[in-house]
Amino acid sequence: MNEAARGAGPRSAVVVGAGIVGLSTAWFLQEHGVRVTVLDRTGVAAGASWGNAGWLSPGLAIPLNEPGVRRAGLTSLLQRDAPLYVPRTADPALWSFLLRFAAHCTWPAWRRVVTANLALNDDCLDAFDTLTRGGVTATTVEAPVTAVFESAGAAGALLAELRRFTAAGARADHTGLTASEVRARLPQLSDRAGAGIELSGQRYADPGRFVRALADSVRHRGGTIRAGFDVRSIRYHRHAVTVVSRDNVSFSANVAVLATGAWISRLAGKLGVRVPVRAGRGYSFTVPTETPLRQPVYLPTVRVACTPYRDAMRVAGTMEFRGPDDPPDERRVQAIVRSAAPFFEGVRWDERGDTWVGPRPVSSDGLPVIGATTEPGVFVAGGHGMWGFTQGPVTGKLLAEHIVTGKQPESLRPFDPLR
Repeated sequence: MNEAARGAGPRSAVVVGAGIVGLSTAWFLQEHGVRVTVLDRTGVAAGASWGNAGWLSPGLAIPLNEPGVRRAGLTSLLQRDAPLYVPRTADPALWSFLLRFAAHCTWPAWRRVVTANLALNDDCLDAFDTLTRGGVTATTVEAPVTAVFESAGAAGALLAELRRFTAAGARADHTGLTASEVRARLPQLSDRAGAGIELSGQRYADPGRFVRALADSVRHRGGTIRAGFDVRSIRYHRHAVTVVSRDNVSFSANVAVLATGAWISRLAGKLGVRVPVRAGRGYSFTVPTETPLRQPVYLPTVRVACTPYRDAMRVAGTMEFRGPDDPPDERRVQAIVRSAAPFFEGVRWDERGDTWVGPRPVSSDGLPVIGATTEPGVFVAGGHGMWGFTQGPVTGKLLAEHIVTGKQPESLRPFDPLR
């Protein structure tokens, strides 16, 4: 029995994964006096934590598994530039995952995900504030997220979704905007913008900068971060857990946390975790604008998110189910440009840079996997889909409490990895 299981609490932890979830878990473990070592196969913020839209948007953390996704998935088999793309492949594991995901695309399953996520979404901004008050030298910016449509009629789908979302207990304070109102708030918009919905109480950040500042804080508080560690296996001892790399390098601690994003299922299946996690890859790039963007803009009909980013605009979108390490597909980037460009003026699309593709970890039932596995002292955290940046710090806070006390917080029960 390891230290945590005996009730003494662990003195040391090894966290595999240096993204927002892994580093948040490490930081909050340090709050409890635990010595941490963070390992990553590439480095800090090397995966989905770098190129995402950077939204801290609990009001838009709407589950992916709504019934309409099944229809969109069928369409995507024939249309490669659709916002959701499923490749024609003979990969049986992918089709097994997609069938399980489709089975959860029902309204009862969707409501279960909304209800389960309430605790994460209600406390996510407070968790960011705890990090910044505690020494993470990066900022989050309070700003509404404005959804933009061609017409008031086109806004109806999101309004209906927000009504279902709030009826299930979520908070998403929003206001409808006319064409003149939305263009007055956002002078970058073209005449294509015919209506808007403004969601208040949201924030945004430079995600790569924030995660690097979080890593710096972990180091400053005595933690160690090592890159170039591709975990191959986990060994269990009486009072310790050892993670072993493909190069046969090992690190031991009282407890281990796997927070490896879209790669989490490679080991989690051997730890009793039956919920598969696959890569729902997203793309982003940065474009210069004549007038700085003042707040995030969402284009729901084409599933594109735009965010102020270093005096330019980061544009992010699409969801494709391919391998996490597959090369980028330039056609997906071109599809984002074609769909988003008509809504803007003064954007120099031909000067785009920082083109990126990253694997967002999507679970088969729409719920993250957060908590203990069948192996004593081994925990997992991942599968947040598109909302890993929003929910990463609060996940780390709750998981650290679970690890140190040996008691599962009520908020984590729906995310039990052994469900």
